[in-house]
Amino acid sequence: MTPSAPARTLVEICLEDVDGAGIAVVGGADALEVCAGLADGGTTPTLGFVRHCAEAAPGLEIRVLVRARAGDFVHSEHEVDVMAADVEATRTAVPEGTHLGFVIGTLRPDGTPDADAVRRLVNACGDAPVTFHKAFDSVPDKPSGLALLRDLGITRVLTSGGSGPALDHLPALADLVRRGGDDVRIAVGGGVRPANVARIVAETGAREVHLRAPGSVRSAGVSAGYDEGSRSVTSATVVAEVMAALGR
Repeated sequence: MTPSAPARTLVEICLEDVDGAGIAVVGGADALEVCAGLADGGTTPTLGFVRHCAEAAPGLEIRVLVRARAGDFVHSEHEVDVMAADVEATRTAVPEGTHLGFVIGTLRPDGTPDADAVRRLVNACGDAPVTFHKAFDSVPDKPSGLALLRDLGITRVLTSGGSGPALDHLPALADLVRRGGDDVRIAVGGGVRPANVARIVAETGAREVHLRAPGSVRSAGVSAGYDEGSRSVTSATVVAEVMAALGR
């Protein structure tokens, strides 16, 4: 028996383009994950960009990715120092009243969550809710990993349930949603698109879905080799199609 879908599934749009925040607001999204470097899996955005998103989307939760570099999720002590400093700087940079959250993720070489690093970053976040990002896909024992993250103060986990798209892991995601309950919300991300989002929600009971709503625009000027003639942006059409698929 598959889980029944919740009455209202929240939609988070992941973005790195300045105009994307306003597009997500108009489209009816509930939250933003604010990033840089999405071509590299996402890195910490600038404080100016975070502040812009907070001002452009004052009713939405602004979840800021904190990731010092591209590549694996095994971070050195100095990298954790940098990420903790980025968290503290972000907390002071956003306008008062911002619904601020943070998105972190650091692992040990064996793929288990790095409890010491996670604890330090959660403490740096203060009262802001903290998401553990898709580094969780690499955790070998996900039920145990979820329990550990709950004990460390994580309140939300972003995952596709394993390697590859969420559609490949629907039973595992449904189990994680059940295990997380109200303590650790499971946000399903990884290949979420208008054509499959309703199925993902229906078969997992997901409380939230996460996606990049990809579109592109042509470059405004002549490049000297720094771009390929276009750049990725948040698509109002994709946002609208996802919301329609969810009946919103």
